[in-house]
Amino acid sequence: MKIWLDGRLQDADDAQVSVFDHGLTVGDGVFETIKAVGGRPFALTRHLERLARSAAGLGLPAPDLDEVRRGCQAVLAAQPMPLGRLRLTYTGGISPLGSERGEHGPTLVVALVEATRRPDTTAVITVPWVRNERSALAGLKTTSYAENVVALARAHRGGASEALFGNTRGRLCEGTGSNVFVVLDGQLHTPPLASGCLAGITRALVVEWAGAHETDLPLEALDAAEEVFVTSSIRDVQAVHRIDGRDVPGAPGPVTAKAMRIFDERAGADLDP
Repeated sequence: MKIWLDGRLQDADDAQVSVFDHGLTVGDGVFETIKAVGGRPFALTRHLERLARSAAGLGLPAPDLDEVRRGCQAVLAAQPMPLGRLRLTYTGGISPLGSERGEHGPTLVVALVEATRRPDTTAVITVPWVRNERSALAGLKTTSYAENVVALARAHRGGASEALFGNTRGRLCEGTGSNVFVVLDGQLHTPPLASGCLAGITRALVVEWAGAHETDLPLEALDAAEEVFVTSSIRDVQAVHRIDGRDVPGAPGPVTAKAMRIFDERAGADLDP
C-alpha cells in the first residue's frame, strides 16, 4: 500500500505521523472520503472545496489544493482498483500536548483502500444523543468522530449499518456518516444545513438532480415517512428497509428508486459534477 504523506508517496510501512500530531492528541483536523471509480475520484472538486471550508472553519491554514490533487493522483495511480475509498486527512500538525497549536505546520495524508458496492437497502436506528446545531464544529467535516464511533457501534449491535441523530431542538438531522432523506406525501425532503447536518456532497447532488426539498422536519418524520434513504460518498443513494425494528415496506420505493437511477446516470456521465 502507498500513502501520500506531506508531499511524497511512501510505502505504508514507512509513512509515519508524530505521536504529537494535533489530529491524534485532540482531534484537530478535517478530512474527506471520496469514491474512486476505475482509478478516478468522483466529485473531487466539490470535495476539495469542502476540505478548504472545513479547514477554514477550524482556523487551520488553507490546504494547498494543488498538492492534494497531486497526492490523489499519485495514490490512485500506484494502486489500481475498480472501486476505492480515497481518504484525505489534514491536521493541525505537531503541537504541544494541549489545545493550542504548534508552529510546525499542518499534516496532509492521502490514503486509498479497496471498497465494495453497498447493498441497495439497509437498516438504521435512531440514537438518544443529539447533534448540536450551534456547535463550533457544526457543518464541518472534522476528525473529532468519537461520538459517531459510539453511535455506529450501537447501530451494529442492533443489526443496522447507520445511526440517525436529531438535533437539540428535536429535529431530524443526519447519520454518523450520511445524510438522510424522507418521502412524505410523495414528496422528497431532507433536513436543511441549519439543522446542523454536514453539507454532504452526495446530498447536494441529490437535492439538485432529484429535486428534493430542504425542510425542517421533526425526528418523528421517520415514523410517518413512506420511504427513507441515506446518502454518502460510498453509499451513493441507499434505501432504508428498517428503522428501529420497524419495517419500511417495499424499499426501495418508487421515489427512492428514481433518485438512485438518476444519481447513477448523472454520476456515470460526469465524474466531477
